[in-house]
Amino acid sequence: MDKKCGVLLPVFSLPSKYGIGTLGKWAYKFVDLLKETGHSYWQMLPLVQTGYCDSPYSTCADISGNPYFIDPEILRTKKLLTYREVEKLIDKSEKIDYGKLYSTRYEMLRLAFSRFDTADKAFKKFLKRGDFNNYALFMALKQKFNKPWNEWDDCYKFRNETTLKEFEKENKQEILFWQFIQFEFENEYLELKKYANSKGVKIVGDLPLYVAFDSVDVWANPQEFRLDENYKPSVVSGVPPDYFSRTGQLWGNPVYNYAKMRENGFSFWKNRVAHARKLYDLVRIDHFRGIDRYWVVPYGEETAINGWWEDGPKMDLINAVGSENLFAEDLGMIDDGVRKLLSDSGLYGIKVLLFAFDSDKNNLYLPWNLNENSVIYTGTHDNSTIVGALKGMDKEILERQKAMIKEALDYLKIYKSTQGVYKTADAIIDIAYASKSNIAIIPMQDILLLDDEYRINTPGKVGAWTMRLKESMVFTDNVKLTMKRRAKRFNRG
Repeated sequence: MDKKCGVLLPVFSLPSKYGIGTLGKWAYKFVDLLKETGHSYWQMLPLVQTGYCDSPYSTCADISGNPYFIDPEILRTKKLLTYREVEKLIDKSEKIDYGKLYSTRYEMLRLAFSRFDTADKAFKKFLKRGDFNNYALFMALKQKFNKPWNEWDDCYKFRNETTLKEFEKENKQEILFWQFIQFEFENEYLELKKYANSKGVKIVGDLPLYVAFDSVDVWANPQEFRLDENYKPSVVSGVPPDYFSRTGQLWGNPVYNYAKMRENGFSFWKNRVAHARKLYDLVRIDHFRGIDRYWVVPYGEETAINGWWEDGPKMDLINAVGSENLFAEDLGMIDDGVRKLLSDSGLYGIKVLLFAFDSDKNNLYLPWNLNENSVIYTGTHDNSTIVGALKGMDKEILERQKAMIKEALDYLKIYKSTQGVYKTADAIIDIAYASKSNIAIIPMQDILLLDDEYRINTPGKVGAWTMRLKESMVFTDNVKLTMKRRAKRFNRG
């Protein structure tokens, strides 16, 4: 295949007047930027409605769209908001303020819904599909109880059919409001995707390995998870101590009941992947190693240290969902089992240059050790920016890494200075574009050579996912020229 290149930029980090990136005009301008500069992939993080800690990897509903991404100006063009009402939402804060968004954005959406014609034919068709029935019911119940679903009254917790039907009758408008949110999000997003595809830009998305416990996914499908008779998890997910944390990462998601899933042909996973393929042209399976073996921790533990490995579904799951348009996030503790699963599945793995230059010439991420069937990044959403990482190194480590970076540049016949942090960071980006990997994806903040003030996430840190970019940073002639030259120079499209 022809080599391709793209950019990683979460929707929430897009320039916007409204406190957070949306699916409005700046998303379309970003597509135009990619098209103009010869980049054919836009990688987004999960687009879901976020829950605790505002992480896109923790959601109340795996198939949901984030209400904050609904664009106020699009609602105004549909006459669901007035110009003055939209102007009141202007917020040019440096960082995303999720508390403020929660208090203002839902008020906006409820106002828009009050003017929306629920007899609209397209909305009726959307309701008839029934995709978001459980979601809307769940969100209405969340408004009623304001606590996790496993703490609801038993008749709701255990989904008593009579009780739920009664609740639906009494709360019809509230349930329709949540349906409206997903209807509007879907329309705005699919219009954006259609536009991107028409420009030759493909959308790359993430599918987290696990779903959140306090979600409609678990409430509506408790049999798919390892829960006790009161629906309390027996074990939860995490990863053992590694590069990111000495105590491991205690994610706390409920673990799948793979024995049950095998009996029903992995229907839960099939539905997840089918929805992801509807949204994205290419889907990254996050924490792919967990399909081979996964780390479980007893419920109630404070860290992930006292856990153990269990065998995952391996190729049974891949065969059930199919490998079409999927690739694997194969970072972490990779062993022969993961490597075999990656080989057997035929999926691309990923390579991260931030991890390439800190050891010896056998490092798998160095240019001479790469293969074509991979997606290369400078860093991921969990990493420092390149500039931030280089600035954070002491002098001895930095010089050792620069020596390896120079070897990589020589191997690729790139003649570039590594004098100073910014030139070194720029050289690392060139290494990604020049690599053998068929796809190169660079975080936008690396293209802009920004420091760690603009990193997307720090694992385990509360208050992440707030990074915003300004129009004056992204849409400049210099940025366009740099991106265009790189794509052309390294024969990527």
